[in-house]
Amino acid sequence: MLKKYDDLKLIDLLAKDNVSAFEEIYNRYSSQMYLYAMKILKNSETCEDIIQNIFIDFWSKRKKIEVTNVKSYLFKAVKFQIFNYLRNNKLTTEDLTRLNIIDVSMNITKQLEYDELEKKINMCVKKLPKRCQQIFVLSRFEHKSNKEIASELGISIQAVKNQISKALTAIRKNLQEDELIYFNFIYCH
Repeated sequence: MLKKYDDLKLIDLLAKDNVSAFEEIYNRYSSQMYLYAMKILKNSETCEDIIQNIFIDFWSKRKKIEVTNVKSYLFKAVKFQIFNYLRNNKLTTEDLTRLNIIDVSMNITKQLEYDELEKKINMCVKKLPKRCQQIFVLSRFEHKSNKEIASELGISIQAVKNQISKALTAIRKNLQEDELIYFNFIYCH
């Protein structure tokens, strides 16, 4: 019944305690979120817990949520929960690097530092050439596949891959210059 509604309409209904709208959002995104978390953590139980906690929080904040892009909001929540999980389980820098999850040049232990890093990444993205920036945003912020981006922009999948690689290299370089950490787990999966 609610499948025909766009995400913003579902958010409006959710704010009015519509359980069906919540279920529709869950059905649209939970499996994608789980697969994303599994790519990084490779632990089914942990990933299920993360997704469940995100949706519990999403429901509890339903009257206060101001979201313009539900998918981006939920994936940002997944990224942050993965970050918290890794930090709370005190994996060593060596463990994280070996897992190709994170490369650390300083410790991040607080939400404010995470937010500051995200601002720095966004500033780096804005410095990218226009086409490179467009492709990176479609891939990493809007979570579109390389095939979807290629089709949308009328370019080859290889061109999409090349632009994403170029963007990641530029962002890493800018973050290293500022002696910040960069997260492979946020943007490289």
